[in-house]
Parts: sequence; structure tokens; C-alpha cells
Amino acid sequence: QEKLVESGGGLVQAGGSLRLSCAASGRTFSRDAMGWFRQAPGKEREFVAAINWIGNTYYADSVKGRFTISRDNAKNTVYLQMNSLKPEDTAVYYCAASAVSRLTDGGYRYWGQGTQVTVSS
Repeated sequence: QEKLVESGGGLVQAGGSLRLSCAASGRTFSRDAMGWFRQAPGKEREFVAAINWIGNTYYADSVKGRFTISRDNAKNTVYLQMNSLKPEDTAVYYCAASAVSRLTDGGYRYWGQGTQVTVSS
């Protein structure tokens, strides 16, 4: 069955960088939109970034200019490069695949288990 597995989370100081990976399996997702969402403690899940099948990218205003989403269809993998990290970026980051509604809305068929990102001040 289809599965998404995130990796690359961890603890980093403010101003640092992390690169998250989301490896998909079960079928090819080269024709699917992929996205990243995050959820901080006590807050609702929020959109971070998305990429459609032809490579157009979309970002939340809070990460624009600092985060970059990309995909490698040969590896069935999507990435989130996070630079200039801030303490408010601390959250569990989730990968999502195969949007069934607007890419920013969270309506995706498949979700990963999440990876923790903690940014210390």
C-alpha cells in the first residue's frame, strides 16, 4: 500500500538549516501534488509548502524566502530545505501526497507519520 516516510528532523539553533525528506512507496507519485504541513503544540495543523506535478511551488507567507520545496520523481521523494530557521518553526512536520482539493487546504489522500523539528533560541 501507499506509504510516506519523513526523515531529517532534529534539533537546530535559530538561524540554522535542516533538510526534510519524504520517501513515498507503493506507487509512483510523479503525477501527484505533494505538500508539507506542520503542527506546533496546542496549535492546528498549518500549510507550509506544496509542489504540483509540473513543479510549480506554493508557500505559506511565514516561510516564503526561507524554505524551498522540491521533488525527485526518479526517487519518488519530496524535500523541504529549511534555512534561517526560527524558534516559531518548531513543530512536527508532515508530508502529504495526492491532493484532492486546493494544495493549501490539507485535503490529501496520504500522510506520513511526521518528523519533529525543534529550533532553539
